[in-house]
Amino acid sequence: MSASIKPFRVEIPQSALDDLRDRLLNTRWPEAETVDDWSQGPPLTQIQAYCDRWAHGYDWRATEARLNSFPHFRTEIDGIDVHFLHVRSPHKDALPLLLTHGWPSSVLEYLDLIGLLIDPDDESEAFHVVCPSLPGHGFSGKPAEPGWTVQRTAQAWAELMARLGYDKYVAQGGDWGSWVSSALGGIDRDRMAGIHLTMPVARPPEEPVELDERDQAAMARMMSFGKNRSGYAAIQGSRPQTLGYALADSPAGQLAWIIDRFWDWAYHDGDLEKAIPADKLLDFATVYWLTNSGASSARMFWESFDKDPMLPTDVPTGCSVFPTDAWLPRAWARQRFTNLVYWNDLDEGGHFPALERPEVLAAELRAFRRVLNQGN
Repeated sequence: MSASIKPFRVEIPQSALDDLRDRLLNTRWPEAETVDDWSQGPPLTQIQAYCDRWAHGYDWRATEARLNSFPHFRTEIDGIDVHFLHVRSPHKDALPLLLTHGWPSSVLEYLDLIGLLIDPDDESEAFHVVCPSLPGHGFSGKPAEPGWTVQRTAQAWAELMARLGYDKYVAQGGDWGSWVSSALGGIDRDRMAGIHLTMPVARPPEEPVELDERDQAAMARMMSFGKNRSGYAAIQGSRPQTLGYALADSPAGQLAWIIDRFWDWAYHDGDLEKAIPADKLLDFATVYWLTNSGASSARMFWESFDKDPMLPTDVPTGCSVFPTDAWLPRAWARQRFTNLVYWNDLDEGGHFPALERPEVLAAELRAFRRVLNQGN
């Protein structure tokens, strides 16, 4: 391992946890919403209940200990301290796998998945796992200048994998992880064994393409997102600093901003905690709060949202699409991913499959690897 890679531990001072609790206990609340659903955002009683647990029942130290049970490292790349988990499989022929999270997520999303990947029943399907924190997110450093786009992040990830000594690997992700993994298909093409996406992204083809029934349903979902659900992206993509003042000052505000997205994107029947337990939701909010990442994570939208070129790639690509991410027509995906070798539309699961359905995602990654093996 390169000398420039240093071990890292998550060690939050008690004073930061005491400050969090004090702020929660002194929250100034808005009046309740004027509707009986989530159409205006998270209901007041819901956020108050989460904040009460956050202040009185939630145990960050348990989460911190679980995080530290995995090997953490940091290394400086392009002026940024990049934090990452690096968990090697006990099987020597394991395939390196680069997992990239999105927003409002973190490396926490992958903790239940990693064990399923590094030591499966069939050792020929094992992976070495590298899981970095995006710049401005979690325990990675925060850019102090503009320019940290999806493309630049992908370049940093290519350097990270080279620094770890991997000459062939698969990149996997959803949300921003999908954008970054896809960009690696051009930036680090010669070392890419494959790309696996749970939220494939592509621009409309220049020429009309035929859409089947599934694609037409995806188009309808895409149009609904653009009209009714993308306010968070418009704000973070245009005024991340303005939003950042509120998120840096109010843990209740940071929590509500995050919970709104988990509610909309996770797969559930109206009870979010059936998909993601309350303490796991609080884990994510706590990481964003303790690292003061509200503004810095939002800037990735300002840098890249609606700006990334989404260049075509011929790297072998697989897509495992869960219902709440089924918004891209396959016909569009084929135009960008010209070597699309695997596609599976799943019946259940949402935007955070490593958190919601880790066993299913692990099985999908193993299935994709089998396809890759057949092509070699």
